[in-house]
Amino acid sequence: MQEVQKPPNQKYIKNFIVYAEFGIPEVNLESYRLKVSGEVENPLSFTYDELMKLPRREIIEDFHCVTGWSIKSVKWEGIPFKLLIETAKVKKDVNWVMFYSLDGYTSIIPYEDVLKDNVIVALFMNGEKLPLKHGFPARPIIPHLYAWKSAKWLTEIEFIKDYVDGYWEERGYHERGNVWEEERFKGQGGKHLRRRPVL
Repeated sequence: MQEVQKPPNQKYIKNFIVYAEFGIPEVNLESYRLKVSGEVENPLSFTYDELMKLPRREIIEDFHCVTGWSIKSVKWEGIPFKLLIETAKVKKDVNWVMFYSLDGYTSIIPYEDVLKDNVIVALFMNGEKLPLKHGFPARPIIPHLYAWKSAKWLTEIEFIKDYVDGYWEERGYHERGNVWEEERFKGQGGKHLRRRPVL
């Protein structure tokens, strides 16, 4: 079996470094909803219990932070993104997907990047419900993109036509963030802004 290559300028470490730009939010599952909105024919809104009843897929993928560290072979389980696309009936002129989080964080990715079979909305991590520090109740996992695109504490997925900066994109980070292409910064200039680990 061919050995999986490591993305350029990434270093594997044993334990996650946990970032939360605005702190770790409190989650109230009674009021929590995950919405699918924007350029769709069928807007969706799920309670946590409803999310847990949807079909799920398990993936095992490496996890890559834009600051240069990676975690090998993380097991994620969650809702195939394609299922949400099909259920919401996303319109043909969509180009971007914006993620909104419970803490006010936002992240944007090209629509084409959520069409891969291994892209999910994760509800489980390494066999257990997604820990709060890693984004409970739900977060998108797009394995070929840097992890800042994988918005924790996900509350809304909006399909849009035109590009809008998310939180880190507004601060100079790349529109797509492909780890294999080292798409860290817009125009490939720039430098990392300070991130404060919370754990």
